[in-house]
Amino acid sequence: MTAAAALSGSEPSTRRPESGVGAGTPESAAAPSASARGTGRKLGFGLSFGDSLTWMTDAERARAMADAKELGVHWLRVDLSWRNIQPDAPDRYLWERFDPVVEAARAHGLEVLPTVSYTPRWAADPRCASAGQACPPADDDQFAEFARRAAERYASKGVHTWEIWNEPNIKPFWQTGPDAARYTALLRATAPAIRSVDSGAYLLLGGLAAVDTIPSKQYVSHKTFLAELGRLGALKQVDAVSYHPYTYPLLPSARTATGTRFEDIERTKDSLVAIMARYGRPQMPVWLTETGAPTWSQGSAADSQAARNTSHVTPRLQAEIATDTVTAAAATPSVRAVFWFSYRDGGPETLASRKSQHYGLTYYDGRRKPAFGAFGRAVRAYRAEHEKQD
Repeated sequence: MTAAAALSGSEPSTRRPESGVGAGTPESAAAPSASARGTGRKLGFGLSFGDSLTWMTDAERARAMADAKELGVHWLRVDLSWRNIQPDAPDRYLWERFDPVVEAARAHGLEVLPTVSYTPRWAADPRCASAGQACPPADDDQFAEFARRAAERYASKGVHTWEIWNEPNIKPFWQTGPDAARYTALLRATAPAIRSVDSGAYLLLGGLAAVDTIPSKQYVSHKTFLAELGRLGALKQVDAVSYHPYTYPLLPSARTATGTRFEDIERTKDSLVAIMARYGRPQMPVWLTETGAPTWSQGSAADSQAARNTSHVTPRLQAEIATDTVTAAAATPSVRAVFWFSYRDGGPETLASRKSQHYGLTYYDGRRKPAFGAFGRAVRAYRAEHEKQD
């Protein structure tokens, strides 16, 4: 399957080959047109699973695929963790851990967006090797070789779209502390390695966390980090920027005096689109590979946009955010795809559970939250409208 075939029917993401970008050009994206930036553009929709889909039973995975089809999404974003595939040594690959994900998606007519990331301890930077999987690799070429082998294995199974790392602008996912030059070096090793076995591969920047710069936490803002990547030439290595604009309790479509994380895409003075234009990539698409809202944590839940000092939202407000996410993405011309995080809660609601476990459209036991129906209706309504336009 060519990259054009893999992308058609789900999102016509633009691609303009230039220095550092593979020579293959999908038919749907030979050059940015007015329709690619306006009403003719079709959004892709997906679910972001993190590492959960890999470890589901066959029955759980089949249910997830059926639910994805019911929701009307085409894409599944899944961690392809180097740590999972080569946990112990450089000469042993446990591809059987990820093969069932690709095979199940293919059987259901769904596309996989692997987030190639995370380092086994034996390959990690010694400064953080004991800190967990989010430690960057000691040797970028070793990481690139893993990515090359993954692309070589899965291109024949229809996987041509890759995200390189996750949230490299915050310490929790880049344990040595955010470093744009260091991440650019990883891109420069990995992008050509993937394209050496799949010349039409479509590559996404590692999803940027939408944060303020907070030195005490070792957070670098999405805008500052993207600007530094642009200055270093990193944007020439990829075909799209990936971004995670969580806005809760505000709706994604909210307008504010200072600008929300969603407004930062293209409406604020120093928006992502403005930064990309500054560094020679004015038409580069934006993929929202994570967005959503949690329904459980400590303290009180927000039930309206007016809530303050809250860490989570009610199921009712989560459903409203799910509907509005589709509306806001459709109204943002640079956005090509939007992924809800996540499909299922990572655990039951207990006093000890973490907020990060409760962004699901379904509860841990499989019951659907109101947001499941809301997101599905919004996606289907969007698709129906664009089918009429066609």
